[in-house]
Amino acid sequence: MNTQTPVIQVDGLSRTYRDVAALKDVSFTLEPNIICGLLGRNGAGKTTLMRMLTGQDFPSAGSARVFGQDPVENSAVLQQMCFISESTRYPEGFQARHVLTGAPWFYANWDAAFADELVGKFRLPLKREVRKLSRGQQSALGVIVGLAGRAPVTIFDEPYLGLDAVARHTFYDTLLADYAEQPRTILLSTHLIDEVSNLLEHVLVLDEGRLLLDQSADSLRGSASAVAGRAGDVDSFAEGRQVLHRDTLGGLATVTISGRLTSADRVAAAAANLEIAPVSFQQLIVDLTTQSTPQPSLASVVYE
Repeated sequence: MNTQTPVIQVDGLSRTYRDVAALKDVSFTLEPNIICGLLGRNGAGKTTLMRMLTGQDFPSAGSARVFGQDPVENSAVLQQMCFISESTRYPEGFQARHVLTGAPWFYANWDAAFADELVGKFRLPLKREVRKLSRGQQSALGVIVGLAGRAPVTIFDEPYLGLDAVARHTFYDTLLADYAEQPRTILLSTHLIDEVSNLLEHVLVLDEGRLLLDQSADSLRGSASAVAGRAGDVDSFAEGRQVLHRDTLGGLATVTISGRLTSADRVAAAAANLEIAPVSFQQLIVDLTTQSTPQPSLASVVYE
């Protein structure tokens, strides 16, 4: 494998189903050994993109390449990938232990000892049929396969939503610790943005089929502020700045402003009796994807 080749290279990728455009001219590159968050609202195109990357669907235009190759019907590429989705189905009568026993046939780097350790962590009943597992137990099974498979490209399509809060944090902690020891490219699609924000090194945000953001997570953190106070003072302070979101309540207003505020900005805000607060990772994504009139140049403005 050529280590200089991007692990994932997407160029002008579009997918249309009859009159519905699920993806619209999406392009991005992911380098090796990175944890990337794939974020966006329901129907944004996330699952369609992941199906393209794993060779389960065909593009209407453009291309998706993994390790420099088209993944469709490409065993050399697919053997290096693990796609964990809540929609995964198993043969009738399959027990959880059968899934784990068969995993080495599909994942060359399968770590059986690690899988056994995870079975204990997530309290998975191995002799129960998969179809009779609770939603949380089915999620745990997917998480175990995704982690113990240690595929060079591992994609999680929200299979951990069925886990309770304790089990989800066990998953996050285990993923981060194992990634530190066994680096690989991990793509996480999730709605639980604040929960995973500390895991992410890169962020892709899809909105209505278009790639809204393609940015390092570090550049996102602290890249916006919430300014609150009397509406007139808030609007005066926000004049000439990129406003991502605005709320009003009577004579009061709160705006989310992109860009990092300077010391002079903070002095001016204090003089106008305005309150400044950091914007959480999740709130920033929400504000970016709920604008009534998206701006093509938004990404460059947010991160300057």
